[in-house]
Amino acid sequence: MTEKPWLSMYPPEIPKTIAYDRIPIQQFLTDSSNKFPDKTAIHFLGKDISFKEFHDSALKFANYLRALGVEKGDRVAIMLPNCPQSAIAYYGILYVGAVVVQTNPLYTERELAYQMKDSGAKAIISLDILYGRISKIVKETDLEHIIITGIKDYLPFPKNLVYPFIQKREYGIVVKVEHRGMNHLFTEIMKIAKAEPVSYEFNFDDDLALLQYTGGTTGPPKGVMLTHANLISNVQMCNAWLYQCKEGEETVMGILPFFHVYGMTTVLILSVMQGNKMVLVPKFDFETALKTIDKQKPTLFPGAPTIYIGLLNHPQLAKYDLSSIKACISGSAALPVELQEEFEKVTGGKLVEGYGLTETSPVAIANFVWEKRRVSGSIGVPWPDTDARIVGPETTEPLPNGEVGEIAIKGPQVMKGYWNRPEDTAQTFRDGWFLTGDLGYMDDEGHFYIVDRKKDMIIASGFNIYPREIEEILYEHPAILECVVAGVPDPYRGETVKAYIVLKEGKSITEEELDTYCRKQLASYKVPRLYEFRKELPKTAVGKILRRSLIDEEKKKVEQLKTIS
Repeated sequence: MTEKPWLSMYPPEIPKTIAYDRIPIQQFLTDSSNKFPDKTAIHFLGKDISFKEFHDSALKFANYLRALGVEKGDRVAIMLPNCPQSAIAYYGILYVGAVVVQTNPLYTERELAYQMKDSGAKAIISLDILYGRISKIVKETDLEHIIITGIKDYLPFPKNLVYPFIQKREYGIVVKVEHRGMNHLFTEIMKIAKAEPVSYEFNFDDDLALLQYTGGTTGPPKGVMLTHANLISNVQMCNAWLYQCKEGEETVMGILPFFHVYGMTTVLILSVMQGNKMVLVPKFDFETALKTIDKQKPTLFPGAPTIYIGLLNHPQLAKYDLSSIKACISGSAALPVELQEEFEKVTGGKLVEGYGLTETSPVAIANFVWEKRRVSGSIGVPWPDTDARIVGPETTEPLPNGEVGEIAIKGPQVMKGYWNRPEDTAQTFRDGWFLTGDLGYMDDEGHFYIVDRKKDMIIASGFNIYPREIEEILYEHPAILECVVAGVPDPYRGETVKAYIVLKEGKSITEEELDTYCRKQLASYKVPRLYEFRKELPKTAVGKILRRSLIDEEKKKVEQLKTIS
């Protein structure tokens, strides 16, 4: 078998290997600020922020953190939607040499407490409406400082005056936090801190930039350690893949949340590296997205299949002009061919599927955007300097082409390991190869195909959801005897969460009561959308519940419905 057969298919514009910049990620912001000081870096709900203002604000944040005692290697959490403060905090944390801990604003107190304790975060920046949630768990953690901001802080006049009334109507609360003690106001930080350079001793290969939490089918969520080298290499690979895009001339749609590594890499880092404008959307809805595209004319639009499906099926689609879109790389779930073709027809741009994991920063494999287009069903070919192969259960030797095995990846974007989990790290690597847990095969040309997930992870609307976590919550309910959670086919979300439940004898509970119970314990996207009550669950001879047989049942139901229709 030819080693790396996919390289022969590379368009001449894509290099087979890249000389990566051995710099910290924040150097991209310094360089773009020097090169494009007055150019818009961030557009947010009508407000434009220049690269110089962005850069200076990040330095102010860094200096304030330093004054609070944050040092190189300390962890600082960001619990924000896509907004200027999120971008400023991200680069500010890196400027001081600290490690970003991205935290989903939808997390419940239980989920938040676990992540803060596991990461050992010293400080957190979050929205005012989330302050109550943080204050309830702070004593369980190492948090010493809470930095509070609000959406209104970066809204233009008069939106900034109106927004508090909208917030009270939507959330029923108005939070007022004073700038004292462990509580700090972002607006005050920007007033009192200085935009001075912050220096520390930097190690390109070893210094962590990010702890990105991902779950597992066994055990609690794990912090993926991504270094500056990991993220720099992946973003420069992405830049090489998008070779028709021009420095300083693109506008990037920032719908994917920064607390998802894909949004962070393709929007927050790539845009800054290239001196391009980010259009940030803090709360996604399809009509707002369509209006934003129509008005802001983004050329790059990283997203997930559910986002593109929703836009194409919006009843007002014809009212909006989407022709500015030049290229989209879709991630998080399989991209249907029909969706790709329809989206390209409507926009005139290109939509291709990419593949990766949090552990690969995240992209490892993708289809070509402009030439040698997608082979039906393929996730594409490995990126520059990335090796991939299909391996069996015992060895890293490649299986014959066409034979199904586990996808293994090696490259500079592969994580350093799991935070404080050497055993989990050791189990994930074999002879230097990262084992993805995904089953697939490779054809003779080097195209890769996903067959199934070895792990039981559910991907619904682009979110990674782990059944065991939900099962543990369900098992705590006094009425439940047995349960299993699985991802079942969903035409819109890709997959949706379904819980199969066996009740204790003499106990009863409704779907509505279970929904209320789960919403108190889990982020909304993890809550089961479907419940099925059974007298028993399928099991192996040793009593292990057969999740896969339940998934197969659901797939058969879908196929039967297709046959009938």
